[in-house]
Amino acid sequence: MLSFKDIFKKSFLEGFSSAELTLKTIAVALMVACAIALYIFLVYRVLTRKTFYSHNFNISLAGITVITAALILTMQSNVVLSLGMVGALSIVRFRTAIKDPMDLMFLFWAISAGIICGAGLSMIAVILSIFLTIGILILNQFPVVKAPMLLIINANDIHISGDIQKEISAFTKYYKIKSRNMTEETLDLTIELRTAKGDQLVESLLKIKGVISVSLLDHDGETTF
Repeated sequence: MLSFKDIFKKSFLEGFSSAELTLKTIAVALMVACAIALYIFLVYRVLTRKTFYSHNFNISLAGITVITAALILTMQSNVVLSLGMVGALSIVRFRTAIKDPMDLMFLFWAISAGIICGAGLSMIAVILSIFLTIGILILNQFPVVKAPMLLIINANDIHISGDIQKEISAFTKYYKIKSRNMTEETLDLTIELRTAKGDQLVESLLKIKGVISVSLLDHDGETTF
């Protein structure tokens, strides 16, 4: 008479019977995974901002797609092996910082494509990649709020702050003093502003008596509200 343990074990193994994988099935799944991996590599290279682009990370994305597909194929072949592999992978910790949120999306894209290809549903992976690319391209066309510029002023007269603000007001309606550092003889100002006449503003500020240097910094970073 079978015990409860034997019945449970038998039903579990029957419910997750090993899949019969042929060499052709494995080759097709890995070839499609490689094709999608190359596609992800090219999309990431084209769409990622140059400031945050990492060639090594891009290569890793392509590799992750193929490796994940191979892992899923292996898990299908043997249920006991799949459980051991899940346990082994659960102890892996990724400590590399994600510099750009878009990198996280590409990482999940690569992993998902590998899982889908390994499960034998390559067409879903292809359709996913096409729709995801179209979605990224469409959303990328929406205008982005231009980040404010930073104006850094160094002066050897601590009493000219009013003159500086008056001059800035002539070129922009919006400005905000972010920091003011003073000693007995020097004044350093960091001002956030928006203006389309940056060159003229810098030249005008340099004409103020006591101003030593003026720097106007522009960047393509994200804007926080």
